Amino acid sequence: MKSAGAGADLRPVGHQDWRDLLFVHQPVPVELLRRLVPSQLEIDTFDGQGWATLIPFAIQGSRPAGAPAALGMSFLETNLRTYVRSARGEAGIFFFSLEASSWLAVAGARAAYALPYFPARMECRKDGATFHYRSVRRLGGAGAELEVTWQVGAPAGTAPPGTLDYFLVERYVLFAQRGRDILRARVRHQPYPLCGATVPSLSETLFAHAGLPALAHPPPLAHFSPGVDVDIFWRARAR
Repeated sequence: MKSAGAGADLRPVGHQDWRDLLFVHQPVPVELLRRLVPSQLEIDTFDGQGWATLIPFAIQGSRPAGAPAALGMSFLETNLRTYVRSARGEAGIFFFSLEASSWLAVAGARAAYALPYFPARMECRKDGATFHYRSVRRLGGAGAELEVTWQVGAPAGTAPPGTLDYFLVERYVLFAQRGRDILRARVRHQPYPLCGATVPSLSETLFAHAGLPALAHPPPLAHFSPGVDVDIFWRARAR
């Protein structure tokens, strides 16, 4: 396996279009996150506070680099993540779980990136500026569910560097654990165009399945983005 910086970041191996993302954020005590995240990774904080974020969204045109967009695969995904730094100080994310409506996407991401993907029955319906989204995990966690309705608010531009919004949204490196190794992979995209979001209805058990306190309703902080086009790079062992 290649070490980080030995070629994994040279050219993308895949492309995806991420669309209609809801970011729902909640503060979590650092000491609790410390028990749930591999010891090789530092908990990243903003003003001393740890965070976890739930993100339901749609993936369109998922395909290997060089393949035409028309041959891409589309599916729904929900991920639950927190914020970390590597031993070298690189900021990134660590996933507690990822749900996907595609069995192929689940199998591929587990094998290639050691990510904790689970197959789920998922549906999303849009009524104007209102989204209705539902996910029920099929395997590996009976009762791991999400049902959420959100309404898109006014455009807010991109998150300014140094702000909490930027800390929570603009992350371009993921870390995963495989055995004793920490794997690292990078994505590349333009900054998220953000909008306000209100969440009139939310019911979930994904936080509890990850060992986290249940997500508050209404959530402390939420963002919406219409989406970005993403280049995905190969994984390597983090140094």
